[in-house]
Amino acid sequence: MLNFSRSRNQPRPNRSHPLGGMDYADPKKKSGVVGKILLAAGLTALCILMLKQSPSFNTPTAFSRHEEGVTHVLVTGGAGYIGSHAALRLLKDNYRVTIVDNLSRGNLGAVKVLHGLFPEPGRLQFIYADLGDSKAVQKIFSENAFDAVMHFAAVAYVGESTLYPLKYYHNITSNTLGVLEAMAAHNVNTLIYSSTCATYGEPEKMPITEETPQLPINPYGKAKKMAEDIILDFHKNSDMAVMILRYFNVIGSDPEGRLGEAPRPELREHGRISGACFDAAHGITNGLMVRGTDYKTPDGTCIRDYIDVTDLVDAHVKALNKAKPGHVGIYNVGTGKGRSVKEFVEACKKATGAPIKVEFLPRRPGDYAEVFSDRSKILRELNWSAQYTDLEKSLRVAWRWQKSHPNGYSSSTASI
Repeated sequence: MLNFSRSRNQPRPNRSHPLGGMDYADPKKKSGVVGKILLAAGLTALCILMLKQSPSFNTPTAFSRHEEGVTHVLVTGGAGYIGSHAALRLLKDNYRVTIVDNLSRGNLGAVKVLHGLFPEPGRLQFIYADLGDSKAVQKIFSENAFDAVMHFAAVAYVGESTLYPLKYYHNITSNTLGVLEAMAAHNVNTLIYSSTCATYGEPEKMPITEETPQLPINPYGKAKKMAEDIILDFHKNSDMAVMILRYFNVIGSDPEGRLGEAPRPELREHGRISGACFDAAHGITNGLMVRGTDYKTPDGTCIRDYIDVTDLVDAHVKALNKAKPGHVGIYNVGTGKGRSVKEFVEACKKATGAPIKVEFLPRRPGDYAEVFSDRSKILRELNWSAQYTDLEKSLRVAWRWQKSHPNGYSSSTASI
């Protein structure tokens, strides 16, 4: 059974609604006011007392104990685009998974899909919580026996970070510190950290290696670098196994069509270029706005390294399998090939079959001209290389999910 629980500053009983044999905690429902009718209040108190006295009330679950041969992974931000795909891969590989997400960017519908695929007890657990709540984070770690953490949870839009920098430093840097403190307090000794090529800023030389100086030029990249620095400083006096994956521009979706990307509508302006292309193809927007045509690149538009999400989560699983106590591994995760925004748009037009109108605008603050990776280290040490490198094909797969889910996951979450 998929366990849905809730963590708040003030503890309160979980409320759940049975749906088709599953209990789903409602993350939006506010605490009810105690009933004014004394009889109802008395009966409620009596029920609570009887439950607490029940022998099964505090029965440990599979998630609260270590089990030989089973690796229990906490996936923060596991209801989001990348996190949900990572959770899917882990479950397919027989890991035990706990997802923690505050659903500010993630989708409960993605979690429901995962549970439908892996309904067996002890496989998947969802906890609704905010990583900014340190007491809630400590409680989660005290009640669960984690073997490793994949830390995806973060706000992750360059443009938005320039408008709301404090939000980014809090959500990325401060929250990572809280997760690290909880891991240290509860002896969870393996961390796979989701970082970004934005920590490099705009290097003078391409491709980017892991030794390229980190000189971020926007709050998103700066916040991620600060989080990396905290992890590395802590590791100097720790035996923790740490893997830091700095990845490039993520595209695509699950090849079997089970999961996809469904960002909040209000974030369209700041979102990924693939989402903007699909919105234009759907007719949700009047066209695609390309920001910046005067960069020092062959066609004047930015050049990026586009990595398929399926390849990305494969890198995370390989990093988890190769993690060693006392060791830090830092890897770029990309295809090693740069593609311009104009090339991307043409591939998107072909993938969707839609006549996408393109409007060219001035540069966006915080952007850089050219970024692509040197993938030799991750190939050498983790035996990983990107397999889904056909840009048009990755976009076609993602578009197939988008067409079948025009409102994202909303149709599957309408009854919650």
